[in-house]
Amino acid sequence: MARRPGRPRASGDPDGERDTRRDVLDAAAALFCTVGFTSTSTRAIADAAGVRQASIYHHFAGKDAILLELLLGTVRPSLELADALAAGTEPAAARLWTLVHADVGLLCAGPVNLGVLYVLPEVAGEQFAEFHALRSRLRARYSELATAAGDGDDRGELALGLVESVILRRRDDPAVDVAAVQGAVADGVLRLVGCTPAEIAQARAVPVALAV
Repeated sequence: MARRPGRPRASGDPDGERDTRRDVLDAAAALFCTVGFTSTSTRAIADAAGVRQASIYHHFAGKDAILLELLLGTVRPSLELADALAAGTEPAAARLWTLVHADVGLLCAGPVNLGVLYVLPEVAGEQFAEFHALRSRLRARYSELATAAGDGDDRGELALGLVESVILRRRDDPAVDVAAVQGAVADGVLRLVGCTPAEIAQARAVPVALAV
């Protein structure tokens, strides 16, 4: 495969078989989650990714842009699913269960616990407004589904909080059984919004066409 221009690799990868952008994101994720955002330089990211420092700026404007892309990746897929589920015809409880199950899976995916990036003080900055906007939209979808599935009270904030609790669970137990946690949290959210055991069992059993 011919190498795309402007992507020199320090380790010598003339065929360009690896995705430099993905390598940079993976390296930055590992460093941000362990060393911290402020303490991580673009040079350190480049060294960890096996690319030249100039290659980073071919793909990203700087560290803020890298962090923003990582944050968006923890929200965007769930929001897309939530938007699709909002238009679904299945019972609201089944759609909420499906969203929670997928969202927990996303937060538990990959070798790095990206959810811990949420608590970085830098994330409060205006440069991460897009992330906060998407997360607010996801919270609103949770509220819609939670209200429709439960007793009518808006418990969307609590539902999302329960979902995101898996971030700490994963931090404390990196070998967590993801499948078991997905089911437990999805059931827990339905209990939280007021569903009965029978309704929860039905929600688990209903096939949702847009499940991912």
